Amino acid sequence: MKTTVYLVRHGQSVGNLYDQFIGHTDIALTELGVRQAQLAAQYLKDLPVDAIYSSDLKRAYDTAMETAKLKGLPVIKTAGMREIYGGEWERKVFPTLRESHGEDFSVWCNDFGNARCTGGESVQELQQRIVNEVRRIAQENPGKAVMIFCHATPIRVFRAHCDGASPAAMGEIPWATNASVTHAEYENGSFRLVAYSTDHFMGSLVTALPDDV
Repeated sequence: MKTTVYLVRHGQSVGNLYDQFIGHTDIALTELGVRQAQLAAQYLKDLPVDAIYSSDLKRAYDTAMETAKLKGLPVIKTAGMREIYGGEWERKVFPTLRESHGEDFSVWCNDFGNARCTGGESVQELQQRIVNEVRRIAQENPGKAVMIFCHATPIRVFRAHCDGASPAAMGEIPWATNASVTHAEYENGSFRLVAYSTDHFMGSLVTALPDDV
């Protein structure tokens, strides 16, 4: 029985605006981020959905609420869909990370699949957490459609899993843009990617992580 899964990245956050590394730190959307969330909601409102899940971090939950209001559905929070835990990197701006944690951050930029945030989570640990959580949600909703609002790194590692990408190849996957929609299907224990980082509905308001991160 096929379950439809939509992974939606949160709108632009304050951390995105100032080029900060934000993992588990709980921060708000910017004014633009709220508008992106509203545009995503308009795009999603005509898609069938049975349940809406979200990372329990504010930027993802507030993005989810824009769609939930149109759908008349509650948002189910799950810490399992949080962004990667950044450890010592939390809230540091990217130039500072290059100075203070150059060796570890260089791995993040150049060998993403084998990276670990200093004092925090590794990319492979995150991938296991995210795939397990999305699988759990899919298995709880057989034959249904679910939307999961979360973060850039979880969506990137989830695509890597769908693609069967090795750790060495993970860094070749582009980052999903803010409030973009990634579509996958779950059937017979496996995920299949249908579309990645769909964002045409935002027009000129598309924003993304810097190219060198």
